[in-house]
Amino acid sequence: MDRLEGMKIFVAVADARGFAPAARQLGLSAPAVSRAIVALEEHVGAQLLRRSTRTVALTEVGERFHADCKRILADLAEAEASASGAYGAPQGQLAITAPQLFGRIHVSPLVLDFLAEHPLVSARTYFADHIVHLLDEGFDVAVRIAHLPDSGLTAVRVGDVRRVIVASPGYLAAHGVPRTPTDLEHHAAIGFAINGGVIAPWALYPPGAKNKSGREIGHPRMQLTANTGEMGIAAALAGRGLARALSYQVADEVQAGRLRIVLSDHEPPPIPVQVVYVDGRKAAAKVKAFVAFAVERLRQQPVLNGSFKWPAAAA
Repeated sequence: MDRLEGMKIFVAVADARGFAPAARQLGLSAPAVSRAIVALEEHVGAQLLRRSTRTVALTEVGERFHADCKRILADLAEAEASASGAYGAPQGQLAITAPQLFGRIHVSPLVLDFLAEHPLVSARTYFADHIVHLLDEGFDVAVRIAHLPDSGLTAVRVGDVRRVIVASPGYLAAHGVPRTPTDLEHHAAIGFAINGGVIAPWALYPPGAKNKSGREIGHPRMQLTANTGEMGIAAALAGRGLARALSYQVADEVQAGRLRIVLSDHEPPPIPVQVVYVDGRKAAAKVKAFVAFAVERLRQQPVLNGSFKWPAAAA
């Protein structure tokens, strides 16, 4: 068995968590894939995968080998792309990740338009509300809504979003408008659960604060928690209480009057929105072309560039 081919099959099985889906992806039979994995394990002298009737999982040795294989295969693909001229014209598959709702609202349209302009490029998107590691998970470009730590990645800022608290007009009419962080104790709210159930706190700031000094934690009654922003927004629209969201997530609802912003004077500082990619100036033409396209389009979005006309906050 060709060693590189075996590595490709192993990576496909590990990523698909099964022999059958990997076989379909590779256009091979499941027995051929199984034989390739057995031969590879015999060659390296270690078990790489744990098999069960439903799925497969990497062993500890397999996890390290999986990371090494992806790096080697990526280096090989880069060398082949360079030799074939991929650094001169955009071509090949582009892997893009973004937060779930931001991806649906803002990234999906620009990906479709980019592909229409570049017929030699294909795209794979993955929208999820957790950090996706570009190098480890094989992605070329990410849109991040966060203050980014120093890393080997290149980041281009395209705008900012606010972290706002919203409620339906009906809820506010029935329960009153909170005017200070301590008022939240008398209100129902929808919490956002992270890390397997830890509810993200509601950090609020004195009016005009530019940093984290003197912040307060709001303590509304959270009858409902959700792990997606869309669920919290839907509950707020239904009058179930206050919800915390990023401004781009509720811009249409606020503009239409279905939701109203409260405690705007106590918002945290804005959060940057950045397009992040690997390899910097050495990036392939497809990556450079998409980053330039995405940066231009995203910087035109009113909700990101500060030109969006927000209605007055609830009084």
